[in-house]
Amino acid sequence: CYTSNEWNSTVCTDPARCASGCALEGVDYRGTYGITQTSGNALSMKFVTKHQHGTNVGCRVYLMENQNRYYMLKLLNREFTFDVDNSQLPCGINGALYLIAMDADGGMGKHRGNRAGARYGTGYCDAQCPHDMKWINGEKANLLDWRPSDSDPNAGRGRYGACCDEMDIW
Repeated sequence: CYTSNEWNSTVCTDPARCASGCALEGVDYRGTYGITQTSGNALSMKFVTKHQHGTNVGCRVYLMENQNRYYMLKLLNREFTFDVDNSQLPCGINGALYLIAMDADGGMGKHRGNRAGARYGTGYCDAQCPHDMKWINGEKANLLDWRPSDSDPNAGRGRYGACCDEMDIW
């Protein structure tokens, strides 16, 4: 349904039809996004990863309660600690830790057309209302007014943003 930075116009004639007609697939976290488990509960994330289809810039990970639900932090009157080794973070690169108000199930309960849910990473949103999200609420392709990126062969911008509250931690 989506190759490089273009939507397949045969399958994706409208946002809902595109979402219902596209196959669910997982991702190669190591090869595409440069995310590896280093030891125990630690991981490494590479900001720029070159792979067989081009170059990926940026990555994000989610805490999972189980395979189908994001772990929801309940921080009221609780301590939250984390360690970050930013000694290898290149100059000019922004590392961040933030909490966002996405649904624990990735939006499957609210959006009937969402067959993917948290297992496939749907439901992402943030306070910047990113328009480069390919799927909105996991049920509609963000293909209306889609403009492929001039500088990134894998990205573009659609009509809709994925907006929700955000709390920046680091």
